[in-house]
Amino acid sequence: MAGSVETAKEFLAAVRERRTIYGLSKESPISDERIVHIVEESVKHTPSAFNSQSARVVVLLGEQHNKLWDLTKETLRAIVVGDFQATEQKMKGFQSGHGTILYFEDMEVIEGLQANFSSYKEHFPNWSMQSNGMLQMVIWTALENEGLGANLQHYNPLIDQKVKETWKLPDTWKLLAQMPFGKPTAPAGEKEFKPLEERMKVFK
Repeated sequence: MAGSVETAKEFLAAVRERRTIYGLSKESPISDERIVHIVEESVKHTPSAFNSQSARVVVLLGEQHNKLWDLTKETLRAIVVGDFQATEQKMKGFQSGHGTILYFEDMEVIEGLQANFSSYKEHFPNWSMQSNGMLQMVIWTALENEGLGANLQHYNPLIDQKVKETWKLPDTWKLLAQMPFGKPTAPAGEKEFKPLEERMKVFK
């Protein structure tokens, strides 16, 4: 019993310590093999509605990671009006990390569920987003637990087509988020919390 209590404390500590980190370096306290293993375990064990397993993930390391943020920068350059310097600096900040994880949902799986379980048709897109959000949280927390920092970005749908073309991904994969990660070079900023009594209720 004591072991289970300690495990619960460790888990909640990891959840508490997971923060948005923008200052990243290309260093990593763990090997790329360890990073890939963490992502594999997270993808395998994160729950999904009807066990649909519709989430898809791409891990970009080294030059492939750099290529993503060059691609994103050039996409934004074509549409940003006025001074591009701030946007370019933001892209450099993401690119300064060790790697990026791309999160997708396979729409073919979701549409198949809608066809086979028509009474739940309208719910499957929402359920898939919930599952993908859980996956993002699991991976993010697991990376933090290994000494890596990360942040979550959403340049989709602007970069969707170029991402699919560059890495030859199925057209049914819908891009949801991009998570650059690396060794933190600066701590997270202060975080304010709203009163818990406004956010939860307990009935006995």
